[in-house]
Amino acid sequence: MAVNTTPESPLPVGEVSRLIGGWIDRLGAIWVEGQITQLSRRPGAGVVFLTLRDPSYDISVSVTAYRQVFDAVSDVVSEGARVVVLAKPEWYTPRGQLSLRATEIRPVGVGELLARLEMLKKSLAAEGLFAPERKKPLPFLPQLIGLVCGRASAAERDVLENARHRWPAVRFEVRNVPVQGVHAVPQVVQAVKELDAIDDVDVIIVARGGGSVEDLLPFSDEQLVRAVASCRTPVVSAIGHEPDNPLLDHVADLRASTPTDAAKKVVPDVGEEYERVRMLRDRARRCVEALVEREERGLAHALARPSMEDPHRMIDERADHVASLLDRSRRCVGHLLDRAASELTHTHARVVALSPAATLKRGYAVLQKADGHVVRDPDEVTADEALRARVAEGEFSVRVDAGSDARTDA
Repeated sequence: MAVNTTPESPLPVGEVSRLIGGWIDRLGAIWVEGQITQLSRRPGAGVVFLTLRDPSYDISVSVTAYRQVFDAVSDVVSEGARVVVLAKPEWYTPRGQLSLRATEIRPVGVGELLARLEMLKKSLAAEGLFAPERKKPLPFLPQLIGLVCGRASAAERDVLENARHRWPAVRFEVRNVPVQGVHAVPQVVQAVKELDAIDDVDVIIVARGGGSVEDLLPFSDEQLVRAVASCRTPVVSAIGHEPDNPLLDHVADLRASTPTDAAKKVVPDVGEEYERVRMLRDRARRCVEALVEREERGLAHALARPSMEDPHRMIDERADHVASLLDRSRRCVGHLLDRAASELTHTHARVVALSPAATLKRGYAVLQKADGHVVRDPDEVTADEALRARVAEGEFSVRVDAGSDARTDA
């Protein structure tokens, strides 16, 4: 129920705490799962104090239990154990503190853990987080490797020593974090995100040595799995030994059976690469030598052809034929020119013979009027009309006789 307050009529702290306590008291008992981070059993006290922590979200809550409730599981429950608690929320009004009053505590067994992990695995797989097409390829030769591991751990030593033995120039950006316990998940997630944010980091290795199912549980946490799935940098999982298979193995871009195996898969061996380069160089040399030998044989075969041994012979053989064709063409052209000249002479003679000048040379004359009109009929002239007479050697003036018949006299 909401409470109406104003700046002029606020509620006292005690009233607020009492109201919160009343609301919480109406809550029923609930089952809560978590990991015990603190356990206090004072001698002679009838109450045991615990702190339950959710490693995925870094949240803790206080739990109190009567001694007889805790004694029922005291032999199998200690700090670091995962438990399921049936408890009722309680509010301590004087301090404004929330706690859980446990009426039953059950340890989470390995079988139950595995069943829950299998359910989480199926759920994440259905989202596509484990799909092969999401896997990113590893670089052939990473210049800077991010390493998330425990401080001074065997996993860190195995990765560093084996990687540097295989490729001495490789560099590492190491993040030492807890790899088990209640603080493991948030710090591993933070370390992975920090390394993924560094542009120079080419690949990230998350490494841990072997352990029990409970020890490796942080590497099956949903928060860590999603953080690795969102990385832009390829991630290699190197958790435990070959039989160990946390969920991190499924979401990582590459799974290594051990930290040593991770170093071998991420960093190439310099000796093997030298040998591979030598073999490729020898193979390339043999290919080039074979190509040169083949081309030399082809060149020798080409030079052995008659056309290459005496390249002028074909020209010499064709020279006489060309000269003969040239003479023939000249004779043909000469004959054509002679025939054309003869035809031209004959045509010229006919033209000269038929020309008016030749007719005039034979004694004929051409009479023209003053306007240049040629007289062809006696009726075209009149008596005493002046005409011009044109002969072979020139022209002169004539006049028509007025006393004569125009048809007969000129």
